[in-house]
Amino acid sequence: MSAEARPALRSAVEADYPAVTALLDAAGLPAAGVPRSLHDFLVAEGAGDGRLLGAIGLEPYGSAALLRSAVVAASERGTGVGHALVRALLVHATASGFRELYLLTTTAEEFFTRFGFERIGREEVPAAVRESVEFRESCPASATVMRLRLGRA
Repeated sequence: MSAEARPALRSAVEADYPAVTALLDAAGLPAAGVPRSLHDFLVAEGAGDGRLLGAIGLEPYGSAALLRSAVVAASERGTGVGHALVRALLVHATASGFRELYLLTTTAEEFFTRFGFERIGREEVPAAVRESVEFRESCPASATVMRLRLGRA
């Protein structure tokens, strides 16, 4: 991807909500529990046209957070948009003081292992995170649970 073609990454705003939920719906991912404010969410915007190409977010639970709603438009998969979003979110999570990130996935375990996420059992997830809509309602019990510990030198 050339420098001029790279998407702009920015903090999401409430006005992005319809586009973010449309991306999630198109990818068959749950939008339940995504806050309208999109606080702690990032989006990738197309160069020149402002079209949202991807999104990713955090749900905070004390010193832990649930990484959720990682999505890239089908036309942009394989172009580096997803990698850029995850890397930016990890920087944001570390700067925000989170110690651990958790996620659920049915299709992207291999993708997230590239960033240091490791597969764990559901019982290893803090109770507060297990009470999230994502854990309780949105993701099947067969989903892979992963964790990344942040702040390691």
